[in-house]
Amino acid sequence: MVLLYIEAMELFIYIVGSLILAETTALTIREFSRKHVPTKNTRRKVFIDTSTLMDGRILSVVKAGFLGDELLIPRSVIREMQLLADGSDSEKRARARFGLDVANELERVELATVEIYQDGGERVKVDERLLELAKEHHGIILTNDYNLAKVAATEKIDAININDLAQGLRSEYLPGDKLSVQIVSTGANPHQGVAYLPDGTMVVVDNAEKFAGNKQKVEIEFVRYLQTAAGKMMFAKLVETPKPRAKHAENHGRSRQAPRRNNQHK
Repeated sequence: MVLLYIEAMELFIYIVGSLILAETTALTIREFSRKHVPTKNTRRKVFIDTSTLMDGRILSVVKAGFLGDELLIPRSVIREMQLLADGSDSEKRARARFGLDVANELERVELATVEIYQDGGERVKVDERLLELAKEHHGIILTNDYNLAKVAATEKIDAININDLAQGLRSEYLPGDKLSVQIVSTGANPHQGVAYLPDGTMVVVDNAEKFAGNKQKVEIEFVRYLQTAAGKMMFAKLVETPKPRAKHAENHGRSRQAPRRNNQHK
């Protein structure tokens, strides 16, 4: 009996110990996962201000899928645009109504999460409320307001500006600018030559076919550029070179006739 009792106690201790070990292991795994495995929701919270909505370009950026973050339009921003839309200033009224339309369109975009955020900022200025929200949620502010972006920078809050994006995508060369390039091939149409800018942009140059494959560089003047879904293409024309002056041609002719006069004298 004593032997059976001892064996039963050993079995009981073994089972209890196994359960404790299993629970401890599970807790350790959960704690490790919590600390080291990234969560699925790692998107930033982007708070959109009034100037961005009334500008309207944000809609094209979001539709193109370049902003996959959690886009939040504070209720205080909507309220500010409503006040402007009902105001007496016709220009501000039109821009505010346009901004409200943009906000409605953003909520329908399937490529991004856009929602109206109930911020409860009735008694606080909109810009101050945006700064508070971004700081509270470790988010960023999307604004076209230069002064708001500067204030955000002083408070160590990230701010992005659609104007900066547009500036970065702007063509480096504008119509009327001149540049020396090498014509590397002929174009699709007669008399056209093709050159490339350092960033890879193709330039179609009229009347430059004869320079194709020649290492000599020619000076061109940009006429226009075309932006398509496939990329950017620029069009240019050759800069006219000055023709030889008549006086130079006459002197050249006399220098060639001089030896004949000497021969006649002999």
